[in-house]
Amino acid sequence: MTNKRAGFATRMGAIAASVGSAVGLGNIWRFPYEAGQNGGGAFILVYILCVLALGIPVMLSEFVIGRSTHKSMLGALRQLNPGGKARWFTAVCIIGSVVTLSFYSVVCGWVCEYLYLALSGQLSGHTAEQYGEIFSSFTASPWRCVGWTVLFLIVNYAVMLRGVQRGIERLSRVLMPLLFVLLVVFCINSLLMPKCREGLAFMFSVDFSHFTFRGAVDALGQAFMSLSLGIACLITYSSYFNDNTSLIHDAGVIALLDTLVALLAGVVIFPAVFSYGFQPEAGPKLVFEVLPAIFQQMPGGAVWCVLFFVLLLFASLTSTISLSEISLTHLIEEHSMSRRGATLCSGTVVTVLAVVCALSFNVLGDVKAFGMNIFDLLNYASSNFFMLLGGIFTAVFVGWFANRALVREQLTIGASPLARALVPCVLFCMRYVAPVAIVLIFLHYVGLI
Repeated sequence: MTNKRAGFATRMGAIAASVGSAVGLGNIWRFPYEAGQNGGGAFILVYILCVLALGIPVMLSEFVIGRSTHKSMLGALRQLNPGGKARWFTAVCIIGSVVTLSFYSVVCGWVCEYLYLALSGQLSGHTAEQYGEIFSSFTASPWRCVGWTVLFLIVNYAVMLRGVQRGIERLSRVLMPLLFVLLVVFCINSLLMPKCREGLAFMFSVDFSHFTFRGAVDALGQAFMSLSLGIACLITYSSYFNDNTSLIHDAGVIALLDTLVALLAGVVIFPAVFSYGFQPEAGPKLVFEVLPAIFQQMPGGAVWCVLFFVLLLFASLTSTISLSEISLTHLIEEHSMSRRGATLCSGTVVTVLAVVCALSFNVLGDVKAFGMNIFDLLNYASSNFFMLLGGIFTAVFVGWFANRALVREQLTIGASPLARALVPCVLFCMRYVAPVAIVLIFLHYVGLI
């Protein structure tokens, strides 16, 4: 059967969807605890440098592949590298997107559970220790973990069934402005807290005396996770872009807004953590154990708690729909499936894996590999293997093997004089800086350096 090629209706919709792909739990859940564990300001500075020198060039590599061909990743690589073997890398990106979506959906299920608890008043009136017990009790319950994960995925795939314009673009244009409004409201509240200065000083004071190479590695991993790089999310979305927009301008806007969300999340969380006597290095439990305890000590804490988990739910949806679209587009264009059939096929595989991940905290808790449970293993594989490997591939492919005239043309279409002046710098980072830096960090992750 023949499927008409989808596309974003407006440039605003394209940017909103791409920002939605980048902005997710990586910004609001993961960024604050990574910054907290790695010393605050020094980590944030290195993170921003990683976004500029590595993140934006890799993002532009994906944009060039997608926008120049208007095809799924396999079709794009087949067109750009006819007769070559680059197209086989599609499998790595699709597997990476499925792995990422599987463990990510479990965390989204946690968000749904906590939103329900907040709405029903069950997060009120507990001690800090009891919030830890609430989280442990929830993750120990297979029915609750699996139930919320599957419910979230059903909502996610209901959006996907509506297509690019009526589903992805329309949802992104509504949720992204709401997400920013909620973040600004939370920031204003945090700036009025008693130890706001201490929280902001921790976040923005740069001190490298305790910063380690591991912190730099975590900063790059966070940049890739936050920007959704290396697993073909942005190749897929950019294949829906208009031919006349400036890729450099759009990449800059997306990276700026994505980084702004991460910084705003830090402004929300760190003043609250310091004001109410908690530790900034609390780790992944920061959102689900520490923040509910903080909200209960604030005036109107129950309302703030509900709004915060609404914010997380918005961020969850905008990211998972982009992850879902990768395999859907492949099935539709390469296997002539209808969107409904592709959604059912892809959704079944992801749901099965997500259920296994959810069970790794209870029924399958004893199943370990490399000292990690299934959830932790997929989380590690996503950010430390698939994303980094995908980043190396796209940067090297576009920088060294794709037609140079085509690459330069894609980077200069619709570009301002300033953006055109940046093209040589972007190409240098694609060809040299990004691949070398990512390889070094990848070797560190696998223990070779």
